[in-house]
Amino acid sequence: MYCVVMKFSIFVFKIDMMFDRIKILLQKPLPGRSAHLEMAPESRIESLCNETPEQVANGRKAAILIPLYKKNGEVYTALIKRPVYDGVHSGQIAFPGGRYEPIDQDLTETALREAEEEVGINRYDVTVLGVLSKLYIPPSNFLILPVVGGISYAPDFTVQASEVDGILQVPLKTLFDERNRSVTTITNKEYGSFQAPCYLINDEIIWGATAMVINEFKKMMEDGSK
Repeated sequence: MYCVVMKFSIFVFKIDMMFDRIKILLQKPLPGRSAHLEMAPESRIESLCNETPEQVANGRKAAILIPLYKKNGEVYTALIKRPVYDGVHSGQIAFPGGRYEPIDQDLTETALREAEEEVGINRYDVTVLGVLSKLYIPPSNFLILPVVGGISYAPDFTVQASEVDGILQVPLKTLFDERNRSVTTITNKEYGSFQAPCYLINDEIIWGATAMVINEFKKMMEDGSK
């Protein structure tokens, strides 16, 4: 962990250099499933290990954006809190994103379009650095592609109230800090009560697919610091 924090302290004042470094790391083999499993909920581990290519291929295409930007002398990312509704992702913390639409040229464009719609990030100001591993989400049958994007300034967020209940801006070093990693009990209609690894940030619980994506990003950065 010390090495990762050192890396960020070196790069915080040279954000372009950090973006270049992340772009290089994203072109290398990614941690993928091993990183996902570390943060997979108890109810998800078996299905993650046993999912078939057919299941994944039939998943509805979607993409999320992991925005990176400089704020207060540090590199931040932003997540959203979903509104409470009658659905599987009600009230959860996630990265901005959504389903692929026919108007999108590819899933990268899906991530940029959805982030612009949901939180007001100008898609033309985002430098796409690369993508993390795709992740299948059984409860909603989505196959998501995490897109990592760099922004040269701290965005002036504006939320789409129907899709976003709030924005959680977090320094990467805080998100990656092992002291903010824990385990919580989740209760939902589909699986009942179960244990889930999570990140506890600003009194919010980040679990499920979002925690799995974060862990792959974290592991990638750690491997690149060795």
